[in-house]
Amino acid sequence: MYIWSMSVNGPIGVFDSGYGGLTVLKEIREKLPEYDFLYLGDNARAPYGSRSFEVIYEYTWQAVQALFDRGCSIVILACNTASAKALRNIQQIKLPELHPGKRVLGVIRPSTEELDKHTHTKHVGVLATEGTIRSNSYQIELAKFAPDLVVNQHACPMWVPLVENNQFDTPGGIYFIQNDLIQLLEKDPKIDTILLACTHYPILQEQLRRLLPDHIEILAQGKIVAESLADYLFRHPELADKCTKNGSVRYLTTESAKDFSEKASLLMNTEIQAEHLTLH
Repeated sequence: MYIWSMSVNGPIGVFDSGYGGLTVLKEIREKLPEYDFLYLGDNARAPYGSRSFEVIYEYTWQAVQALFDRGCSIVILACNTASAKALRNIQQIKLPELHPGKRVLGVIRPSTEELDKHTHTKHVGVLATEGTIRSNSYQIELAKFAPDLVVNQHACPMWVPLVENNQFDTPGGIYFIQNDLIQLLEKDPKIDTILLACTHYPILQEQLRRLLPDHIEILAQGKIVAESLADYLFRHPELADKCTKNGSVRYLTTESAKDFSEKASLLMNTEIQAEHLTLH
């Protein structure tokens, strides 16, 4: 059992099931360049999208504990599936009992709060993994913050594998992406704003922009989460003071460090060197 103790200061943790959280980390680092960050990708067990609630909760909690053990006082779940299926129990059950001085934040609430600001027709689309769609997390949150919105969701099970295998710009990849967009817009032609509710999906923005009508706005979560985190740290200086500020970033992966480094560097167009970590 992990028991909380007053630890030394450390980086801000960012967790994702694979590579998608890198799109969030990139935006957070641009917004908060002075902070240190520790990224953890559970690539060995990705994707999370089709896994059960119990498995996702177990895997996510293991990752959060690993980041806590390495000095993180704040962990961002840069994964919609983990945010949908694990965040609430972690916040309400695990943290008060084991880590009362630490915080775990997700990507769903800040995204829903932002969505209503962009739509004119009040008809919006949400593209996500099967797990996120089945959880109905976005519809539940939007009912709180923007009950007048008409929300249409669509699961895109092929998109994460297309991104992680670098096949999203092939003819086959474009076919799957276009087919999913057609299915979403057929549900509601009045949609004028689409939220990419999976942190892998911003890597597809160039393709999405070509395939969608010009009047439809595409919202990615990176900037939204970065702004939300900056505001959170401003409102909670006692937590901000626990975060070290040397402008550094480290990368951990449960898969091959070499493979992660190569794929992540290619996807993010910058040199990334990862270290291997085994989760228990």
